[in-house]
Amino acid sequence: MSTVKGHGNKLIFGTLNGVKVVAMQGRFHFYEGYSMQEVAMPVRVMKFLGIKNLILSNASGGVNPKYKVGDLMILDDHINLMGTNPLIGPNNDDLGPRFPDMGEPYDKTMIKNAKAIADKHGFTCHTGVYAAVTGPTFETRAEYKYIKFIGADCVGMSTVPENIVARHMNLPVFAISIITDLGGSDEPEFITHEEVLKVANAAEQKMTIIIKELIAQ
Repeated sequence: MSTVKGHGNKLIFGTLNGVKVVAMQGRFHFYEGYSMQEVAMPVRVMKFLGIKNLILSNASGGVNPKYKVGDLMILDDHINLMGTNPLIGPNNDDLGPRFPDMGEPYDKTMIKNAKAIADKHGFTCHTGVYAAVTGPTFETRAEYKYIKFIGADCVGMSTVPENIVARHMNLPVFAISIITDLGGSDEPEFITHEEVLKVANAAEQKMTIIIKELIAQ
């Protein structure tokens, strides 16, 4: 069960633009007290259910000064700052290799197609690097500056565990962030979860269009 406001607890089966899909309404987070393996377990289940591609979405804080609240960012790489990894422990060779390559964590073809969809609709949609932290606290000003300095464009508390497990099983991944707040400025901005949800809901329609058309392709 997800314990976070705004996350449902449903596993939905159906079709989207004529394509069979299984969708999680809500997700699990490491900060909820679940292990990394539990956080990523749904990806393994969906792989065995027969999915061919994994699409992830999240709300994140922007550290790139070019970003604005409500913008979208397609992930082309990530930095794992969570201090752990869902593949720690015994490896099941039937699922994937002991040392999976992470040189291309996000599928280049889906990134290209999604950018073209966003451009067609006139959406502001960046491509960048996502930094994953444990949460549940939002970052300090010094942490935001550090995250920007090491090469990330935004920061969040999810997505990377699911991506790692998907790539372990050779499952192509596409991921997209809604920039719900901005960090790293000298003037501190007070952030609440309610404000994050408000911005995410406002931008959700644009993200939905991109994902629906991407699935159709």
